[in-house]
Amino acid sequence: MLLKWFNAREATEVGSALADDFLQSASRSSGTRRQGTRSGPQGQDLQKLLRRVDREAGPLKLNLIKRAALANSFKWRLLEKGVEQQLVDELTHALVLRLNQANSVPSDQAAEGLRRRSGSRPVQALHTRGNELLARGGYAEALECYQQLVNLDSRDAVARNGLGTALAQLTRFNEAEDQFRRAIGIRSGFVEAHFNLAGVLQSRGRLDESELPLRRALKLKPSYIDARVSLGTSLRLLGRLQEARDCYEQALRAAPRNVQALVGTGQIEGLEGRFAEAEAAYRRALEVDPGASYAWSGLVWLRKMTPADGAWLKRAEEIAATGLTPIDESAMRFAIGKYYDDVGDFARAFRSYQRANELQKLAAEPYDRGARTRFVDDLIRAYTSETIGGTRAGASDSMRPAFVVGMPRSGTTLVAQIIHSHPAARSAGELAFWPDAVHKHAATLRQGPPDEALTRKLATGYRSVLAGRFPDPLRVVDKTPFNSDHLGVIHSVFPKARIIYLRRDPIDACLSCYFQAFLPSLNFTMDLSDLAHYYQEHRRLMDHWRRVLPPEILLEVPYAGLIGAQEEWSRRIVDFLGLPWDPRCLEFHRTERVVRTASYWQVRQPIYKDSVGRWRNYEKFIGPLLDLRDRTPA
Repeated sequence: MLLKWFNAREATEVGSALADDFLQSASRSSGTRRQGTRSGPQGQDLQKLLRRVDREAGPLKLNLIKRAALANSFKWRLLEKGVEQQLVDELTHALVLRLNQANSVPSDQAAEGLRRRSGSRPVQALHTRGNELLARGGYAEALECYQQLVNLDSRDAVARNGLGTALAQLTRFNEAEDQFRRAIGIRSGFVEAHFNLAGVLQSRGRLDESELPLRRALKLKPSYIDARVSLGTSLRLLGRLQEARDCYEQALRAAPRNVQALVGTGQIEGLEGRFAEAEAAYRRALEVDPGASYAWSGLVWLRKMTPADGAWLKRAEEIAATGLTPIDESAMRFAIGKYYDDVGDFARAFRSYQRANELQKLAAEPYDRGARTRFVDDLIRAYTSETIGGTRAGASDSMRPAFVVGMPRSGTTLVAQIIHSHPAARSAGELAFWPDAVHKHAATLRQGPPDEALTRKLATGYRSVLAGRFPDPLRVVDKTPFNSDHLGVIHSVFPKARIIYLRRDPIDACLSCYFQAFLPSLNFTMDLSDLAHYYQEHRRLMDHWRRVLPPEILLEVPYAGLIGAQEEWSRRIVDFLGLPWDPRCLEFHRTERVVRTASYWQVRQPIYKDSVGRWRNYEKFIGPLLDLRDRTPA
């Protein structure tokens, strides 16, 4: 539910209701001609509309996207009812002006100065035009309007916020982020810009960074429910579940019927293994809004579906056809795909997943194959046996850190759960430490291992993170799959740390990625050809790590082998970590632990073999992946 920043269901419903109310009032006064006739809106009916805008929409304090959604819903409801285009345009224009006034657009000193210099009409007209274009989905044209405003006055914070919104809708997230930051630099108390900045950071997977602008928005406006819920979402995805729960509970105390907060609560219950409580939370959300897509789709992830769940499917299809935003419909299509996969209707399952991924692409930047290849080339060139071998100044000799890596959906969660079941070990889940560190020091670390000062800093920082999670266990596991990119850096800082690499059938791994609703930042998962390319580069890099890392610190675990010989491989994993055997590792599904990944239901079940060779059910649909089949070791 990451891009709820774009979701405007409440505003859309208000827009439709305003249109219906206006039509009823107009029909009573017979002042508005319909069905192809033409007249202007009667003053009395228009004033009633605007008073209701003040009463219904004003208290919502809608952000720019939601104002646009409300106006768009209002406009299309009138057109659906047969009101003439020109009259609809006039009414929508009046509505947008009133919404802008209610939300102080524009209100900063720079815009006021511009009004004094050039008059308010050209500036206000551009703002209004930009909003109307957003409402119609004319994002490129809206961008031009806001760019004109910025050209007129570079310190128009509202125009920069609008420009950022249009850029974000066009998935130009880097530029959108820059505009939101500029708006905040001009007006530090611009609550909406802080909120929008957090939305862009969330959509790019930079969850840690999204926390600060959300907290600033809440400091400026403690009653900002959307920001409170969005903060809960970031914290939930970061694994800080108690803090996330607190956010949702605060939101629900202020707004007991807030659907997003109820759904967020259900998601936390599911992650913590309380599936009955999760379903109850989703059902409460559906009582408030029977069309709440995330609540209905959430039900499918709590268990394996059967043909007896046909009512769920029927309702899911109905909700998906109600005009959801692309990202919301995508989530529903992934859930529908999971239903069909569960019941063995693989053709319909694949079509649903394909549709879901096409919708996901609309919110993601295109995967850059060339950039990925260059990244792998740089790591292979910079991290050699010579550059990472021997004892490095500043490195830690701690064996406490352990890493479980591999392609996403390759079994890393299962292995982490097995290790966590040992009394002397704990899994910290997926930590962002190494990806964030490499991103922060990219210019240095892409050229080779860190120098002594940075090595010492990274070692101290990571030990502190582990101690903050689990101060006592002998081993603490970081199961971030993408740490496979950073093994050269990790080994340079912790040369005695153990690394477990999960190797799953490449087609099964890639297909499982394609069937999962990841963050938009994982853009390679949304296209089978991109997945094949990413896997080939992943395999090339892992082949390199095998050559240059000491063999005693890297254990490869075949996923199929673990599934087929659970005890044998579980013993090898525990022994590799230097721990005595404990039979509780075979009962991993009984271990209580928060699981933040898509596997949160599966790892609470005993080992099952259906996931091995799963791709054969979809062989006729997955041509781009089939070339991976013959070049992967067994």
